[in-house]
Amino acid sequence: MAKKTVATLKTGSGKDFIKCIKAVKEKDKKAYSFEQRMVHKDKVSQFFKK
Repeated sequence: MAKKTVATLKTGSGKDFIKCIKAVKEKDKKAYSFEQRMVHKDKVSQFFKK
């Protein structure tokens, strides 16, 4: 499945998406978790502001 996903992201409008990863601190613990999301290149700044 991964090959099919990568192939579709490299053609057409798939080039407009970026994989974003940010660290999010958990409220109850002193640990961090990571949030990953495929975001359109115009909305990357909104993803990191949240």
